[in-house]
Amino acid sequence: MSGGTGTRLRPLTHSMPKQLMPVAGRPILLHCLDNIRAIGITEVGIVVGEHAEAIEAAVGDGSALGLDITYLRQEAPLGLAHCVLLARDFLGADDFVLYLGDNVLVPGIAEAAADFRRRRPAAQLMLAKVADPRAYGVAELESDGRIRALVEKPRQPRSDLAVIGVYFFTPAVHAAVRATTPSDRGELEITDAIGRLLHTGQRVVGAEYAGYWKDAGSPDDLLESNRVLLAAVRAEVRGTVDRATALHGPVVIEEGAVVTRSQLTGPVVIGAGSRVNGSTVGPHVTLGRECLLQDAGISDSIVLDGVSIQGVRGLSGSLIGRSATVRTAGPAHRRLIIGDHCRAEVAA
Repeated sequence: MSGGTGTRLRPLTHSMPKQLMPVAGRPILLHCLDNIRAIGITEVGIVVGEHAEAIEAAVGDGSALGLDITYLRQEAPLGLAHCVLLARDFLGADDFVLYLGDNVLVPGIAEAAADFRRRRPAAQLMLAKVADPRAYGVAELESDGRIRALVEKPRQPRSDLAVIGVYFFTPAVHAAVRATTPSDRGELEITDAIGRLLHTGQRVVGAEYAGYWKDAGSPDDLLESNRVLLAAVRAEVRGTVDRATALHGPVVIEEGAVVTRSQLTGPVVIGAGSRVNGSTVGPHVTLGRECLLQDAGISDSIVLDGVSIQGVRGLSGSLIGRSATVRTAGPAHRRLIIGDHCRAEVAA
């Protein structure tokens, strides 16, 4: 599912889909596709909306990922069950997994997929305990793992088990989707379709996910996901590093990047063609392609392609959009040129 608008990540998502936000040097969507390929699936339908061209440019036909990709256009965000309805011909009579393209799951979904294949219920949901269940679909479980009830964004939750963004289905779900009517917000809710499976006596099960899960829809969640995925990075230098530079821990320097007179503390990814000079970088930094860091200092941040940071140190917990410029304004004043929905934190 890659049709969401990502309002919590504005202004970055004004010009790019949240599924293409980079974590550990790669778009979130590619991490999702890695997890799908790892369970033996090769045919993938990607539901796209207004950012269809950007997603198609990033993923292509899937051959570089070992996948066969079909793009399914959703003209408006009408709900996850509507996505299943839209994909009906593509899915045919196959079992399938429905995977939200902005969900980070480490170490993947192999255990859940094996469990689904073994038990083959009509639907199998992955669950996680959350602090505030009111923002999610919430499941109530029987002792044997069967789902007793499923409620979308309840005002008074009876469970702290949220449904996370991966669902396994047999073709039984299609009849339930066809019988589903729009909710109060005008969408075909997948929780309503699953509720119809329950009402007709179909077996629906759930299990708590033991790994790391994050719906990377906010800046803090995106930065946390970046830290978690960077933990798996292994040092690799394909660019140029001079003798005056010190590398500590796992640092990836991609082809064409040049690093001089700098201190890099991993995990760090320096994108292709970027230049880092006289700077301190890391830990937990993803730097995009064709960036410039000059006399800068940055940690725990995600920097997109084409960014220039000059003469500014102490940056941390930052998301910096494509081709942005960050530089000193002199000791007498501060100058900000900021677009819609931005947030700036300036020292008093």
